[in-house]
Amino acid sequence: MTPLEILGTVLLIVLKSFVLLSALLVFIAYALLADRKIWAAVQLRRGPNVVGPFGLFQSFADLIKFVIKEPVIPAGANKAIYLLAPLVFAMLALSSWAVIPLADGWAIADINVGITYIFAISSLGVYGVIMGGWASNSKYAFLGALRSAAQMISYEVSLGFVIICVLLCAGSLNLSRIVMAQDTSLGIFGWYWLWLFPMFVVFFVSALAETNRPPFDLPEAESELVAGYMVEYSSTPYLLFMLGEYVAIMSMCALGTILFMGGWLSPIPFAPFTWVPGVIWFTLKASFLFFLFAMVKSIVPRYRYDQLMRLGWKVFLPISLISVVVVAFVLKLTGLAPGA
Repeated sequence: MTPLEILGTVLLIVLKSFVLLSALLVFIAYALLADRKIWAAVQLRRGPNVVGPFGLFQSFADLIKFVIKEPVIPAGANKAIYLLAPLVFAMLALSSWAVIPLADGWAIADINVGITYIFAISSLGVYGVIMGGWASNSKYAFLGALRSAAQMISYEVSLGFVIICVLLCAGSLNLSRIVMAQDTSLGIFGWYWLWLFPMFVVFFVSALAETNRPPFDLPEAESELVAGYMVEYSSTPYLLFMLGEYVAIMSMCALGTILFMGGWLSPIPFAPFTWVPGVIWFTLKASFLFFLFAMVKSIVPRYRYDQLMRLGWKVFLPISLISVVVVAFVLKLTGLAPGA
């Protein structure tokens, strides 16, 4: 490649990234509003309804509020790491979107190890949390960070085995190929949510725990730990932590859509449903998963810490391990394994 071609490629990637991140951040602003509205509806309240019609601009008002507030840095804090932590957390969460295909050929980097990349990036998110908790120089923040790290690492194990089950069926680590493997004449019934339903449930609950969502929001349990690892943060650094958290939630929704719900494929595999652009199907499915996240937050009570760990290590880990063996056995026996 000539230097000019390399420059062109780089500029194209930058442009794609800019468009994707802009769309993602606007979508997350409304996902946050939806989260609050659903929570309010379950509790028979109105939810945010002042800023703009039906409260539609509430998230943007919150953004402006956080940006113009003064950041307060605790006296004993390690200033460099304290300010770096939320940046690391948000950047890592956003970078996982580089490989997610929103429609056929719509990934910024359609690499062959896409699923491994997402798994690695989500594991690194723990570092931002630990840095933030330690640099705050507060025992509450540190305790919250330790809890968060332990929880994220515990549930990543079962999440990994669940993903292996899907990979056995799809025969590829490329996210686009995993979606194409679900492209059958059965439509919605040919997707993996049905054939690997127990795995789908384990994935969903592990995703809740991985992103520190209720009922697994132990690190920021308001009733006991003030606000977990974010307790000393205010203004823009706090905003970055919140943003990183919601981006990670949307990443998990997107991953669930790709692995189990056929990505951008139409649920009914004939016209006129196949005329709908893939990106719209993808958005609808991811939104449905986010709705489930929000409903769980509204109706499920918080776990105790020992119950959380027991569920991760004594229930989900054995189930996901056994299911890997069962899936491999069934695929081999029936000759359905890809490349068999």
